[in-house]
Amino acid sequence: MKIVVLGAGAWGTALAMGAARQTGGHAVTLWARDGQQVADMLARRQNARYLPGVDFPAALAVSGADPLVLARAADLVIVATPMAALRSMLLALRGCTAPVAWLCKGFEAVAPADSGSFGLLAHEVCAQVAPDLIAGVLSGPSFAQEVARGQPTALVAASPHASVRDALVAAFHSPSLRVYANDDIVGVEVGGAVKNVLAIATGLCDGLALGLNARAALITRGLAEMTRLGLALGARPDTFMGLSGLGDLVLTATGDLSRNRRVGMLLAQGHTLAQAVESLGHVAEGVYCARTVAQRAQALGVDMPITRAVVALLDGRLSPPEAVATLMGRDPATEFADRG
Repeated sequence: MKIVVLGAGAWGTALAMGAARQTGGHAVTLWARDGQQVADMLARRQNARYLPGVDFPAALAVSGADPLVLARAADLVIVATPMAALRSMLLALRGCTAPVAWLCKGFEAVAPADSGSFGLLAHEVCAQVAPDLIAGVLSGPSFAQEVARGQPTALVAASPHASVRDALVAAFHSPSLRVYANDDIVGVEVGGAVKNVLAIATGLCDGLALGLNARAALITRGLAEMTRLGLALGARPDTFMGLSGLGDLVLTATGDLSRNRRVGMLLAQGHTLAQAVESLGHVAEGVYCARTVAQRAQALGVDMPITRAVVALLDGRLSPPEAVATLMGRDPATEFADRG
């Protein structure tokens, strides 16, 4: 299988490495926009910018050629850009006949001045700008460093198209990486988006040393918020008990490699949002899509108090202690009622 991965960040690189290691003989090309990064990766045979110290498999090719030319010759196209660049990449891929899958997690951000609109999930962006693409998403609980090193991981390939699900399983399923198929792309994408916002909250909790009880409460009630939003958007409830829901939430909310959790911890320690984001060196999608998640929930009449508190924290309207007080000071509620 000819696989092209468009985007040489940490996650795109890690998956390209995993596919290139397979004994089935995949021909994998990792594409980067930055010519200097391409030259550096070719010289060092590793992505020193994002995954230093992890050598590329011999079979992995690196290219800075026209991505559309690479995509037209591929059997599977992986879009490994951040959410902010997905729309332009899908626009460029219109007319591509190979299965396409993106890796980004989140809702598309909307400018604050555009109060009459709300951000879209990735499959909604695709339906809007490239409806003819046969597309899906590869998601689930995964840190790029561990996948790059071949440590055991499980992911979910979600698409309404069986051909996309099958292609993703064929490309990436291996002794160290299990890939499960799921046709509920809405649920998988909601889980991947909302968990980033909730991880900021749990990072805040840990940064304030509120304890393990508080962390467990945030994760559990956060899962309830995620599920409510997903059901309102047409997802299946069982998806949120799977890899892209509970699995990804637990990993991102508790793992020390989580960028979104790190943002919450840094805010709790007194850093500004700008300082926290700058110190990461990578994109923390929760920062960019938190407001959009809250806007989408409000438009649907879905109550998401943890998400609202995170947005107020990121906007500077609440301090870390005030955000905690806001959540804990709400009226009593029934655990499985409509309100959280």
